[in-house]
Amino acid sequence: MNAGTSHSTLRRSEASRGHVHRAAKAIVVRSALATFVLFCLPGLSSAQTFGTGSHRVTVSVQAITVLQVSAGIVNLSITGANATAGQDQMMVTDESSSLLWGTNSSLRKVTVNSNLAAPQFTLKVLAVNPTAGNAAAEATLSTVASDFLLNIGRTSGSCSLLYTGVALASQGTGTDAHTITFTIQAQ
Repeated sequence: MNAGTSHSTLRRSEASRGHVHRAAKAIVVRSALATFVLFCLPGLSSAQTFGTGSHRVTVSVQAITVLQVSAGIVNLSITGANATAGQDQMMVTDESSSLLWGTNSSLRKVTVNSNLAAPQFTLKVLAVNPTAGNAAAEATLSTVASDFLLNIGRTSGSCSLLYTGVALASQGTGTDAHTITFTIQAQ
């Protein structure tokens, strides 16, 4: 081998080593980058925790029982228009008001009563189209509570109130003023 060829081979060998050296550096850099991505970036994507604290929160629900009567005063007026010749009994009805309720207790019902101890005329009430529970039979109102709605436990709902005033011609004229009370109670 002559000196020129040896020198040329040496340069190729150095170039080849340089290439191998650069390739090795690239592998090291890629490996370091992969390590950074695997171990560092997941920590960056989630929130860093510097301290924690906790406390207890309790939600407590008490027994809820609410009633609301819509509309104000209901006036039942028996006039000649409500009477039939030859019949002693006269009556008039009104369905302009409604009852709304809500309870979160089981086995509940609604009762109804009047405050008027000795009415001259008869007043009845019936629950019409209740959205929950069952309507009891039409109640003749007195100071003693009568069942109005049954099986309303753990519901909210509404119904129309159908009032019927009944008078006999033999009872004459007069006015009965009732305060009607609806009550949710255990069934």
